[in-house]
Amino acid sequence: MGGIMGTKSIVGIVLIVVGILGFVFGGIPFTSQETIVDIGPLEMTAEQDKTFPLAPIASGLILIGGVYLVATGRKEG
Repeated sequence: MGGIMGTKSIVGIVLIVVGILGFVFGGIPFTSQETIVDIGPLEMTAEQDKTFPLAPIASGLILIGGVYLVATGRKEG
């Protein structure tokens, strides 16, 4: 496709990143914004750092799947 990455390769890269995040942080870190007070026009929010837990075996499988998709995506392109 003239140097453009295929869908398999892009999905594979995303899976590799998710798998690495799972190993490094024990899950996927994210920030959520929660409303603390909501009284009429008065609203207070707070940001909280959270982690979506991901077992090491799941991180490994996700990582292997990503590597597989990148490898097979390059062969087809």
